[in-house]
Amino acid sequence: MFFVFSPNVGQSQSFLIDLQEVINVGKINSITNKNAPNLILGLTKQMYSYASIKFVFMLKILHQLGEYFIFISKVFRRPEKGKVFRELYVKELWKLGVGSIGIIVIISGFMGMVITIQTASQINSGWIPAYLVGYTTRQSMILEFSPTMLALILSGKIGSNIASELGTMRVSEQIDALEIMGINSANYLVLPKITALMSIMPFLVILSMFIGIFFGYVICETVEIITPSDYITGIQYDFRPFDIVYALIKATIFAFLITSVSSYYGYYASGSALEVGRSSTKAVVYSSIAVLVFNYIITQMLLI
Repeated sequence: MFFVFSPNVGQSQSFLIDLQEVINVGKINSITNKNAPNLILGLTKQMYSYASIKFVFMLKILHQLGEYFIFISKVFRRPEKGKVFRELYVKELWKLGVGSIGIIVIISGFMGMVITIQTASQINSGWIPAYLVGYTTRQSMILEFSPTMLALILSGKIGSNIASELGTMRVSEQIDALEIMGINSANYLVLPKITALMSIMPFLVILSMFIGIFFGYVICETVEIITPSDYITGIQYDFRPFDIVYALIKATIFAFLITSVSSYYGYYASGSALEVGRSSTKAVVYSSIAVLVFNYIITQMLLI
């Protein structure tokens, strides 16, 4: 049995049946000399079509990667006017960073409480010290939730915002007008967004860590699942400063991925308002995938 991928399920099933007829010794005798060449020719054509589909798919991926890197090379040029860039930088800093503090505080606070309650509920044995609740909450917030889960959340909020903004400017020909005036539109529109989020993302991650750990302490005070002193002991237990450095490195790289990928799909949007919505969806999906992939790569490089 050979498993062959095909976007057409019917063709894939017929191909498997034909291939079984050729391979199965008991059925080869039933194939006459008259239809055997036609069967082999049909199998060859189908194998060629499957290879062509895979080849076109790989070419499409390589084309998008090349277009993305060309776009990045256009973005990272020296701004023509430093004063204009600083004004746009401050504006994006406020819109992308400060505008996201509310949702960060809410999500981080509830996640800190949930992690604390779930960990405490699993400790039913006297052999496990209670301070591990604080230790688990600290490690969960620092290593994974604050840098990674926060980036996934912001890729939905910030990524869709950037893609829809640039996509609307593209379909309304505002970007074309900038190009006609001799302005590097990619540098003018995208560079302030990338630098602003990369600058403020580490502060947002630190804020998320503090809020999550603090609300874990609050739930210990109010619900009395463990004593606050045990929780504080767990927070202080076996603390490694490199964990903070690791989280901030991830946060900075994730900020670049979110803004650059979302800007790419918004910048190259075309057509009507419907295409702008599709570009926003692609921006959120692919920026989230990029965050997850680089999360694994960075973890493999820094922690192992």
